[in-house]
Amino acid sequence: MERFGHSGDARQPVVLTIPGLNNSGPGHWQTLWEETRGDCERVDLGSWASPNRNSWVTRLDAAIRAADGPIILAAHSLGCLAVAWWGALQSQAYGWPVTGALLVAPPDCDRMETPETIGGFGPTPRAQLPFPSIVVASRNDPYIFFERAHSIGKNWGSSFVDAGFCGHINAESGLGEWRFGQALLEKLIDNAHEQASAMRQLRPAIPLAHQERRLAALRVNG
Repeated sequence: MERFGHSGDARQPVVLTIPGLNNSGPGHWQTLWEETRGDCERVDLGSWASPNRNSWVTRLDAAIRAADGPIILAAHSLGCLAVAWWGALQSQAYGWPVTGALLVAPPDCDRMETPETIGGFGPTPRAQLPFPSIVVASRNDPYIFFERAHSIGKNWGSSFVDAGFCGHINAESGLGEWRFGQALLEKLIDNAHEQASAMRQLRPAIPLAHQERRLAALRVNG
């Protein structure tokens, strides 16, 4: 995969949507984004009703490796923990191939009352994510205290956004296509393009034939 940002690279970031427990249904903003936007693809993590951390991270890794170009992750609920574990376990260079992540309503997997179905994703990773990220939290999310969500976002090195009183920020929240969330996603997309532009300015492209001649000369002289 050629690095994003080389001269002439016109690839647009692909948005991989990552649902949480029991997947995202017809009225969920992730589903609606996939239906109305041209850049969203869902990651099939499998075992939606009985998630396994290692399996989910492995499937997420496969989806990231299969994507051709820059990637932005749009995760909801337990999907945020899958992203955090992927970031903690993989050794990608900062900002590539994942150029950003929108992490919406991460649950608290460290509470004593955490359901067994998601408890295996704890303890919540504390490592800073190797890409720019935004954590979005609701003030009345039943699966995490607002202050705890803020703390998790700080550990991950994420920007933090207060979504107000939106429950678990899911289909039951009545958000429809969730324009506010799409605006945050667009910020990450714009940031990816800014990174690419900066890379082009700092590292002008060398024509391939020129590179080959230089390598040949080094081999001869060496």
